[in-house]
Amino acid sequence: MDLRTAIVLAGGRGMRLRPYTEDIPKPLIEIDGHPILYWIAKWLERNGIKRMVIGVAHKKEKIIKWVDSIKSEFSLEIFISEHFIESSTGGGIKYAIKNAEITDSCFLAMNGDELTDVSLSNFFRFHIGNNKIATILATPLRSNFGVVEIGENNIVHAFKEKPIIDNIFINSGVYLLSPEIDSYLPWEGDIERTSFVSLSKEQQLVAFRYFGFWRTVNTEKDLEVMQREIEYLR
Repeated sequence: MDLRTAIVLAGGRGMRLRPYTEDIPKPLIEIDGHPILYWIAKWLERNGIKRMVIGVAHKKEKIIKWVDSIKSEFSLEIFISEHFIESSTGGGIKYAIKNAEITDSCFLAMNGDELTDVSLSNFFRFHIGNNKIATILATPLRSNFGVVEIGENNIVHAFKEKPIIDNIFINSGVYLLSPEIDSYLPWEGDIERTSFVSLSKEQQLVAFRYFGFWRTVNTEKDLEVMQREIEYLR
């Protein structure tokens, strides 16, 4: 059994990154001279993925044009799946399964504004070993604020500037999914608020804890950080 297919959702409006997203969708914002989607495709290719299904909605013609201009640079087959902005993550994945006729025994799904260096073979083995419908890549919380460590008598022992809090985990937006996920997916709505709620109640959702590189781009500050740390992905 191999992991061959990845769905990358690139259909959102990216409102928090205006004016960068006035004319282009967020996944086409450039990091060190290349769009975020380029770096995702490179990572997928290095990890043995053969087929990249890009889910598009908002300003979809821009992504379609970009794919046409670069697809010869990759060994990946790149397939475009159209959905609606209102479809959100749950519907975007459901449309991608249908439009690309995905029948794999396991496939990757992720948001198109994220970069990571996680080994997909390790992630895949964890998913298969747990025999669940869905596995979330969970990363430790990175505080946006300085953290004060307070001891007895209110004495401050340490002040840590924006530390990684390694006992609290967040959903990275990167998932491994088995085919049974399709019956849990809505045509419209977030996977996190629909499918994953049902799966967690049925104990069919597990988390792969990853302490390595992962970043998402939601704000201009995130973009600046990503520019500095792109060396992790070369």
